[in-house]
Amino acid sequence: MPTAVPPAPPAVQAAFFDLDNTLVRGATLFYFARGLAARGFFSRRELQRFARRALRFAVRGEHLGHLVEARDLALAFVAGHETATIRQIGEEVYDEHVEARVSAGARELAHRHLAAGAAVWLVTAAPVEMADVVARRLGLTGALGTVAESEDGVYTGRLVGEPLHGQAKADAVRALAERDGFDLARCAAYSDSANDLPLLMMVGRPVVVNPDRALRRHAAARGWPVHEFRPWRHAVRWTARAGAAGVGAVAVVGLLRRR
Repeated sequence: MPTAVPPAPPAVQAAFFDLDNTLVRGATLFYFARGLAARGFFSRRELQRFARRALRFAVRGEHLGHLVEARDLALAFVAGHETATIRQIGEEVYDEHVEARVSAGARELAHRHLAAGAAVWLVTAAPVEMADVVARRLGLTGALGTVAESEDGVYTGRLVGEPLHGQAKADAVRALAERDGFDLARCAAYSDSANDLPLLMMVGRPVVVNPDRALRRHAAARGWPVHEFRPWRHAVRWTARAGAAGVGAVAVVGLLRRR
């Protein structure tokens, strides 16, 4: 069984939550791609490309090369479309795919911070359109995400800045803290990925959720709190994950055939 949610965490000024595999199971960019495919934005074969990247993400964790490739595909698909249309699709994708995958344990942690008077922000490499929807639906303070450029309400197919990944995510949080007057030594950050070590090491209370192997080792060496909310993590060992990926691949192929 997943670990129980611990007692209320120490009071902090703000808590920063990663999105994929921390607050939501899986990759929100893939769920977004499924929504776009269902609405005719691209083909089943192109969705299969997203599916393969999503499976690698689930098994191996976040990787910048895969992230950039998936991002470039997504930018190409939304280029020339109105921002209002894509944001509306984001709302629908939340209802169709994301809501059921929100981690109850991580959501409880976020809401306990809110109840204690702290700000709670999502900070993710996922599109800010999806991050905004998740933050609003969960009653969080706000969201930072990767921003696609638009002109006159239409996406250009380019990014504003760079993906919020690794050091870029930490830099965005630092800028937010300066803007809102947060003392980072009195803030918390939650993540599943060693890619977020720049952010985790920047705050006074780093917390690890559903960690990849590298982050689990890092947390153990430093005595950071670790929360495991994945039911399967308690039923299988890491050596069985390749088999689980095969089952996932069969499920994805079945979904694509039904579509």
